[in-house]
Amino acid sequence: MAEYKSLIRKRALNIRRIRLEREKAVFMKLGAKLRAYLFTGILVTAPVAITFYMAYKFIFWVDKLVNQILPPSYKFDAIFPVTIPGIGLVILVAGLILVGMFAAGFLGRFFLRLGEWLVYKMPLVSTVYSLLKQVFETFFSSKTRAFKQVVMLEYPRKGLWVLGFVSAELQGEVKDKLAHAEMIGVFVPTTPNPTSGFLIFVPKEEVTVLDMSVEDGLKYVVTGGLVEPKVAKSSKNSKKLSTDVKKT
Repeated sequence: MAEYKSLIRKRALNIRRIRLEREKAVFMKLGAKLRAYLFTGILVTAPVAITFYMAYKFIFWVDKLVNQILPPSYKFDAIFPVTIPGIGLVILVAGLILVGMFAAGFLGRFFLRLGEWLVYKMPLVSTVYSLLKQVFETFFSSKTRAFKQVVMLEYPRKGLWVLGFVSAELQGEVKDKLAHAEMIGVFVPTTPNPTSGFLIFVPKEEVTVLDMSVEDGLKYVVTGGLVEPKVAKSSKNSKKLSTDVKKT
């Protein structure tokens, strides 16, 4: 009789243990699913939320800046009974368009050249102005592109590869000093800030041209390789890109 009761107790404990293990497995699966849903929600909402937040901050920063520049009688509070987000941005864009229209005319070009002449006469200011002007003309001009192609090259030693962007053609003293070899200028950016990096001059035959666009290459650098570029186009296009680099 005692053995029968002991056997029943063991079976009951075994059943209870199995039931607890099953309940634990169910809760673990539920927790894993909830955790996966949480990370999915973050991946979906975070880029949108950050983008809208940055746009919101930028719009209100421009509104505040423009409102401070305007005369007291023309401030937003004196004209509009309620706050209108983005009105400062609209005024700024309209003002820049008017400035561009004025600068495109004969009188505007005269004053622009006169102002540049005065700026170039200032020792320190002229250097800063010249640098900023070249940067803005490079990035905002519709006739030129900041970078031409995306390439890979072995740097800083053989066996290690980095992503680079073919910059402008070699000109002036650099081209004259490197006349003994066909070289191209390659800008190698840093991760995750591609605005910093260094410029190196590489023989054309030592670079591998990629089919990815410059935009995809920048995304690849910014994300540290997490965002893969789009599928390569075609081998025919690859030959065309290689030919373009040889003409650099």
